[in-house]
Amino acid sequence: MSAKDIYHDVVKTALQKDGWNITDDPLILTFIPKRQLKIDLGAERLIGAEKENQYIAVEIKTFLVPSTLSEFHTALGQFLNYRLALKLKQPHRQLFLAIPKEVHQSFFTEEFTLLSVAEYNLQIMVFDVQREEVLQWIN
Repeated sequence: MSAKDIYHDVVKTALQKDGWNITDDPLILTFIPKRQLKIDLGAERLIGAEKENQYIAVEIKTFLVPSTLSEFHTALGQFLNYRLALKLKQPHRQLFLAIPKEVHQSFFTEEFTLLSVAEYNLQIMVFDVQREEVLQWIN
């Protein structure tokens, strides 16, 4: 069993405050034989005007390790693999990488990171750790 991220419950609360219903914790995608990918959270939200459900999967990364670039490499690889798995198993879900506000304001404003986010079309959810709130959705 994989360990939950230090901000797992923070992001879960932030999503709930933002109107999301947590559907899976974790969201498990099973492949044959004995291969599973575990994305931190799955959620859905009813969009009132459309009356259609919107589904997301959220992978949480803290970037609290000494090498932020190394953590970004890991996060990017996971994101790309998870997005492919969702395309195969649950194509109705949109994948987001959840990152703390401080990481977004520092590492994710650097030129290389901005180019990577654009090149690989990363979708990002920025959250406030103290207030346990979603601050921004970046599509």
